[in-house]
Amino acid sequence: MGQLDGKRIIVTDGASGIGSVIVQAYAAEGAQVASFDISDEQGKKFAEEETNKGNGTVSYYHCDISKRDEVDKSFESAVKELGGLDVFVNVAGVDRKGKPEDITDEDIDLIMDVNVKGTIYTNQAAFKYLHENGGKILNFTSVAGLEGLFAPHYAASKGAVASWTRNVARSWGQYNINVNSIAPMVWTPMYDLHRESMTPEELKIDDENMAKNIHIGGKLADPKTHLAPVLVFLATEGANYITGQAIPVDGGFYMAK
Repeated sequence: MGQLDGKRIIVTDGASGIGSVIVQAYAAEGAQVASFDISDEQGKKFAEEETNKGNGTVSYYHCDISKRDEVDKSFESAVKELGGLDVFVNVAGVDRKGKPEDITDEDIDLIMDVNVKGTIYTNQAAFKYLHENGGKILNFTSVAGLEGLFAPHYAASKGAVASWTRNVARSWGQYNINVNSIAPMVWTPMYDLHRESMTPEELKIDDENMAKNIHIGGKLADPKTHLAPVLVFLATEGANYITGQAIPVDGGFYMAK
């Protein structure tokens, strides 16, 4: 018996990175998972592989979360196939590097369309299917949005996600919907790309800061070992009384206040 047997779950950005790790963890615990992404070939292949393992099931849907019509259509199709919805997890997000004075309109639009509008669109779509019987919504914020780190426009977008999450948790609690956000500091493909843009001196400083400020392990967490178990717990009945929180998974880098 898995911890999530029979749970019907939608995860965005499920074809790779953190999203695929979460999809894999949910399926391993017996859930029926709908994976949303824009990498169709990779997403379909991954869904088939996970389903063939024989625990839960994974189905794939193309969805650009920055487009409301795609979000609504994908939710409608996925929920119909799943037979309902119990948990929604919005992992999808984008990052860009830049000094405050140099940020372009193009980068602002991309960051806000995906990270902020995408969160709002998907949460609204999830609410449509959760409000009658309750359920859980998990968004992804960032320590950057809580503390003021990394690229400022990215940090601003993730601060918006944390604020949105707190507010809708208040509004939707009456429907027995838990809404929380996760602030992970984990090694991801996105972080690999970020490091590729750094100079040797910046890389050295980054590594030294991690060693000094991440009090468990001295480096970014492993998604499968450290993050996935938290997401599994937050999808279970044991998390029914947790809502409106921004939950860091970061080895103590950010001490939540």
